Amino acid sequence: MHPAHHARQNPDKPACVMAATGEALSYGEMERRANQGAHLLRALGLVRGDVVAMVLDNELTVFEVAWAAQRTGLLLTSISNKLSEADTFYILQDSGAKALILADRFAALGRRVAEEIGIPVLLARTAQDDLASWADRRAQFPTTSVPDESPGADMLYSSGTTGRPKGVKPVLPEGPIDTPNPLVHMAQSLWNMGPDTVYLSTSPLYHAAPLRWALTAHRLGGVVIVMERFDAEQTLALIQQHRITHTTVVPTHFIRMLKLPEAVRNAYDVSSLQAVVHAAAPCPVPVKEAMIAWMGPVIHEYYAGTETCGITALDSGEWLTKRGSVGRALLGTVKIVDDEDNELGVGEVGTVYFADGPRFEYHNDPEKTAAAYNSRGWATLGDIGHLDADGYLYLTDRKSFMIISGGVNIYPQEIENFLVTHPKVADVAVIGAPDEDMGERVVAIIEPMDWADAGSELADELRALTVEALGKVKCPRQFDFLPSLPREPTGKLMKRKLRDEYWRQRG
Repeated sequence: MHPAHHARQNPDKPACVMAATGEALSYGEMERRANQGAHLLRALGLVRGDVVAMVLDNELTVFEVAWAAQRTGLLLTSISNKLSEADTFYILQDSGAKALILADRFAALGRRVAEEIGIPVLLARTAQDDLASWADRRAQFPTTSVPDESPGADMLYSSGTTGRPKGVKPVLPEGPIDTPNPLVHMAQSLWNMGPDTVYLSTSPLYHAAPLRWALTAHRLGGVVIVMERFDAEQTLALIQQHRITHTTVVPTHFIRMLKLPEAVRNAYDVSSLQAVVHAAAPCPVPVKEAMIAWMGPVIHEYYAGTETCGITALDSGEWLTKRGSVGRALLGTVKIVDDEDNELGVGEVGTVYFADGPRFEYHNDPEKTAAAYNSRGWATLGDIGHLDADGYLYLTDRKSFMIISGGVNIYPQEIENFLVTHPKVADVAVIGAPDEDMGERVVAIIEPMDWADAGSELADELRALTVEALGKVKCPRQFDFLPSLPREPTGKLMKRKLRDEYWRQRG
């Protein structure tokens, strides 16, 4: 349950391969570099419980640093390389990071950090002037284990869509560094991941799920193929080329693959796939039906968050009998609660909580931590949903995205899921904009497949179809068009950014 074991048994086996360049790292070399990195982190003064931060691209150094931190009892804070400099400085200071490893292209940022925060800063590969490199410094240390090995964890930060990013601080694990975690059990029991796994990493490794699942594949001895960035057709090509067995994606990736021409999709052999696992947002029912029809019953889903206070999951067979569900609880117990903190019954819609799950806190934010827990000690990620009689969870939307129009609660996700299946729609966001009469009005912002279609004719067509399918109350009163919608590289829609612009215009 740890790459150290696989390094001893199969030192020449590839641990990770960069999809574009073919640059690879064997288990033996990754183990040597992780041990050297552990010695380096100790030499920099970091002790158990300290934080080491990294701002890296999808590159092999990610795994060197991650496994070095994991065996030295450190908290690893991986920071998005898309953040503003102000947010990066905020996270470094808020986390109390004692060292920073940067992609070489961020040398200017590194100099500012070294000068203004005063922590050691290392560039990933090549030294520049006054900044040393992780690779050079690491190579000066022994390849044997540090004498005080202990297990570390990650302390990752939220995307900051509702304010400043907040660090999710777990309880630091005790015991041997190879102790299995809940993700290992999920990967083995649900998706049959193991030493024969060839895992395709499709998303930025600074996000929680992509980083954690790649490291889980390493714990189990699999090969990790790393895409520098997601591309729908390249994903299919890599599945065929490397005989990929497992991958994790988000619903946006499904949509982009399905909108490829059918001839392009059918040109690639995807028969090696054993599990295509999706999460991060509810998947439109027609989209998931189409994926199962195309790839077979290998589509799996789970619901969780960076906080990991609970997890639900289900496979294709379950989903086909429970269309729209995100599964039953694997970690924690699902509870549905109303605004007065009363537990609700089967079919009743309320806030989704997890009881009996692992505890967490938002670093340096006791108020936000307290708001995530109710009077019973149950934790929520802020989603709305309901349970059926068999204990399957159905999500409605994020509570913070709910639109109140004329006193009626409207959930954008249902409208988005309907509109995105239209052949002329590449992407869609539904938000609440200010309205003098209704308080908020429902606005659909459409990214068309072809910009030439943007305009009143497509808006009228979508309006008529939405009224027929969802009714007048849920139909957007306004259809606007943008050449592209703002999404994070993981596919997460930056809806708050869109909403804020409409409210800013109102003043």
